[in-house]
Amino acid sequence: MPIYSYTAISSIGEKVTGAENVENERELAQKLREQGLILTSMREGAKKKRAIFRFEMLAGFGGVSLTDKLMFTRNLQVMVSAGVPLPKTFEILEKQARGKKFQRVLGDIREKIVRGEELSEGIADHPEAFPDLFVNMIKVGEESGTLQEVLGQLTIQLEQEHNLRSKVKGAMIYPGVIVSVMVGVGTLMMILVVPQLSSTFKDLGIELPPTTRAVIAISDFLVTRWYIAFPALFAFIFCFFAWLRTRMGKHAMSLAVLRMPVLSGIVRKVNAALMTRTLSSLIGSGVPIVRALEITATVVTNVKFRKSLEYAASKVKKGAKVSEALKPYENLYPLVVLQMLEVGEETGETDVVLRKLAEFFEEEVAQITKNLTAIIEPALMVFIGIAVGFFAISMIQPMYSMLGSIK
Repeated sequence: MPIYSYTAISSIGEKVTGAENVENERELAQKLREQGLILTSMREGAKKKRAIFRFEMLAGFGGVSLTDKLMFTRNLQVMVSAGVPLPKTFEILEKQARGKKFQRVLGDIREKIVRGEELSEGIADHPEAFPDLFVNMIKVGEESGTLQEVLGQLTIQLEQEHNLRSKVKGAMIYPGVIVSVMVGVGTLMMILVVPQLSSTFKDLGIELPPTTRAVIAISDFLVTRWYIAFPALFAFIFCFFAWLRTRMGKHAMSLAVLRMPVLSGIVRKVNAALMTRTLSSLIGSGVPIVRALEITATVVTNVKFRKSLEYAASKVKKGAKVSEALKPYENLYPLVVLQMLEVGEETGETDVVLRKLAEFFEEEVAQITKNLTAIIEPALMVFIGIAVGFFAISMIQPMYSMLGSIK
């Protein structure tokens, strides 16, 4: 059997070197695991093989779906727990990755593992795929020798985020479909039906009310200037979404949704769940509280929540408690957040309290989104009724006027 020289990390973060006579890399990793060690590098004869555990996960706008990243994280955790050598682990995960971009990132990380770079350095080289949340948690895991535990926390973090976003998106599918169909039908009516009615009204010489003239004008524009109307519509939609990505757009939209009756409650609870879950994971992993707040600020989706966490980080740097630092934003967060934060700080179990809060808000969001269809359906019916009524009255009113003049 070949002799492998190795470097490993103990449970307290100490580096351990040695040599073992084993059949292959997998057997070496398993043997070291039984001794409470995690393999980081090894070599057989003159060939040196590096195997620093790498973590490929969340990519905000990197072209990798949240589902793919979640599956990757689960598989990575299983293989690390089973003692599979890390170079082999990433070789398998690279083949499993569906997206080309994700495969390239994994391949680059695997190459850096072979070259022996540190885990946190390799992750930091791909900011498009690894937010600060993972860079810092993995770095703490390296230093403390708790990489497996960190993987478990990150897996839970991704699972909960995936579930949360899936529930919210799922609740918006129904109104999205209804509105899209209504717009499509309305456009067809404007192009196919209104021109025929307009021609009839013109032949009869009927004086048209303002609403009818407005509908006919829109119809004429869509029919005769379609090469301007439709590109202009698409350009407007594109510019609108591009504006939403700007600082001003994000700020305006964040304020708008916080003032909407139904959406306001959902947005507050979703961001409270993201904030408490992320902060709990970071603090539980040993990330300093100030850095944890700064990282959490990049995870929440609403600009107002982000500013509150950035402000809290600046105040905590000066010695304030988190619950005190967030007091100016007590109208933004549900009251229970600040109260339980204060309890957690007094008892020294802030991460535990935050995790319980996250579970509570995630359950709240699940319940709200479950009932959201029932809440939105009456509003949609009213909206559709108004639109249909406006169109019907605009088209039928001239006919009644004509019949009245005949009598």
